Amino acid sequence: MRRVEGRPTGSRAVAVLLLATSFLVAVADPAEARRRGHARKAVGGYNPPYAAMVVDVKSGRTLHAVNEDALRHPASITKVMTLYMLFEQLDKGRYDLDSPLTISANAAAQAPSKLGLRPGSTVTVEEAIKALVTKSANDVACAIGENIAGSEPRFAEMMTRKAKALGMSRTHYANASGLPDPDQITTAQDLTILARAIQDRFPRYYRYFQTRSFAFRGRTIGNHNRLLGNVEGVDGIKTGYTRDSGFNLMTAARLGDRQIVAIVLGGKSGASRDRIMADLVRANLPRAYAGARQTAPVVEVAERGRPAVVAEAESRTRTVIASADDDAVETTSSTSTAPLDIRPATTTPGSRRAGLQALPNAAQAYAGPASQAPFPGAGSKSTARLPAVEGVASRAEGPPKDARGDSAKPVTPTPWVIQLGAMDDEDKAKSILADARSRTGMLSKAAPYTVRVTHGGATLYRARFSGFAEQSTAQDACAALKKNGFNCFATRS
Repeated sequence: MRRVEGRPTGSRAVAVLLLATSFLVAVADPAEARRRGHARKAVGGYNPPYAAMVVDVKSGRTLHAVNEDALRHPASITKVMTLYMLFEQLDKGRYDLDSPLTISANAAAQAPSKLGLRPGSTVTVEEAIKALVTKSANDVACAIGENIAGSEPRFAEMMTRKAKALGMSRTHYANASGLPDPDQITTAQDLTILARAIQDRFPRYYRYFQTRSFAFRGRTIGNHNRLLGNVEGVDGIKTGYTRDSGFNLMTAARLGDRQIVAIVLGGKSGASRDRIMADLVRANLPRAYAGARQTAPVVEVAERGRPAVVAEAESRTRTVIASADDDAVETTSSTSTAPLDIRPATTTPGSRRAGLQALPNAAQAYAGPASQAPFPGAGSKSTARLPAVEGVASRAEGPPKDARGDSAKPVTPTPWVIQLGAMDDEDKAKSILADARSRTGMLSKAAPYTVRVTHGGATLYRARFSGFAEQSTAQDACAALKKNGFNCFATRS
């Protein structure tokens, strides 16, 4: 067949005609055009809007905010809440670090990143923690949820309820890993609440977020968080990425007496996200407040009929309670001259966080996490229950009881005592006291005892040490406790 220069002939002409026709059809059909547009977007990667927030932990002041209340997908930052739930189970004594978690077929089938575990195999709780912190293992995250709640959907419901209790009013979880789901949503502001809460509530376990690498059955797994060891002050905590979320990062940083938490969502790349976060940390950490903590730790709003989870103020037995209607009640039984700040923390739908923030003076001298708590290393056999920070305003206190085993033997409190926390079970309070005494030599001559407190039908047991005539000696003993990972404060008896 003869070919004329510049003009297609024969079969080539037919091909050109078909191509032109398909192009015209695509242009003429808006639905097809939209479909092709979405396809191009998927191939190129979704670039979600940027959001970020930096909060001064001690003052509660916002140091930087961009789109902080806009809904975003958390991706693997979800695993911070998954670990919060697991730490809570450790705290309650349901698990210890060596407890086995079973990998189901469903967990094993999760998409990467994962450890690649087989159905029916197990990992210890400590291995699971490190796998989430370093590898961001989706199979292990799913297994944690299934072992705690029986199924991942039920665990996601528990996570969502916990988020609401913490004041994360715009957060909803659909799974334990952060794998793509349109219903898995949060905001930068909500994530700053979570970043603060997990440090306040679980200072000893929070140390796992500093893990640089994880040795697992012949493999060495590095941490995805590149800021650890590269940006001064950064001590965690979690990266995340999906196509719909972009590159996310939750960071906590501490330098001297200054402390911040920071969130970056929707980064264009891991390197870009890290540069943004490094700049935010370097710019805002020096601006953070260096004095005594001015705001209360994050409070868990109580479920109906149960006391809220709070931290009692140092040097006073002052406690905040959130009732079933989310109203705060504050009382004091100390000689402190600080004025009480009694404000209702009532909320309307979508405003629970605002209600919690209406209590800035609830714990002006917060005992805080033990900044020098030892990190439980690999293979740690520790099963000690950590001191809880549950508190309830006392309307009726039982007499002090010796915590060494003779519950009938009264203890006469000295002018100053140390309180480690308040538990919903007296045996738990005694266990904390026994563990604290065994780890801290300064308490060898102190007398451990519990005090029963009740309010509205709820009963808690304060775990205390007597034996301090002066405030300074009580504070020194408390400092020693903090170095061993215990929360505590000195108070007048």
